[in-house]
Amino acid sequence: MRAHTAETQATVTPARALEFLKEGNQRFVNNLKYNRNLLEQVNDTKDGQWPFAIVLSCIDSRTSAELIFDQGLGDIFSARIAGNVLNEDILGSMEFACKVAGSKLIVVLGHSKCGAIKGACAGVKMGNLTGLLNKVNPSIEEVKEEMPGVESSDPTFVEAVSHHNIIHTLDAILEKSEVLRELFEQGEIGIAGGYYDVETGEVEFTKAVLHD
Repeated sequence: MRAHTAETQATVTPARALEFLKEGNQRFVNNLKYNRNLLEQVNDTKDGQWPFAIVLSCIDSRTSAELIFDQGLGDIFSARIAGNVLNEDILGSMEFACKVAGSKLIVVLGHSKCGAIKGACAGVKMGNLTGLLNKVNPSIEEVKEEMPGVESSDPTFVEAVSHHNIIHTLDAILEKSEVLRELFEQGEIGIAGGYYDVETGEVEFTKAVLHD
């Protein structure tokens, strides 16, 4: 497997980009990863990079996007932050990835048993972490309405918040970035939400808006 080039990136549609990730996750789950010459890919990418997607995922040590999607050097941009929440710096990184570097797909990847989401549900307050976890509050409030009477510490409540947080983040990307919204409306990029199961290694894509 060689690294992507400007020519191969140009042939990728948002829908095909998602297929690359789905196929990569199936290889990962079945322990059939591609045999890559990483030093060769270092040489291939020494003069530039042409990733086909940007993945926003959690900092959780079990959720490396390159590994769980079986991608090599130069294939994807990877933005990581606790709870896969959104801020202006990440939005700017996404704008660079898509508008400048030509990526065709934005993925927000949440995961099961997320410590950040659990902390947000528990109302954890600690230094700068407080402001980060507050970004999960809209999802917490939505789940409270959907699951009245269920304690916020209940695992089913926490998992529901994790799923809501993915959708909330996807919506916020298009709401808060005129650059990305324009690319999306023109069909140049797609968006997708994925949920990674830390017990099985599988990614379930829960929402995708794509163009062929």
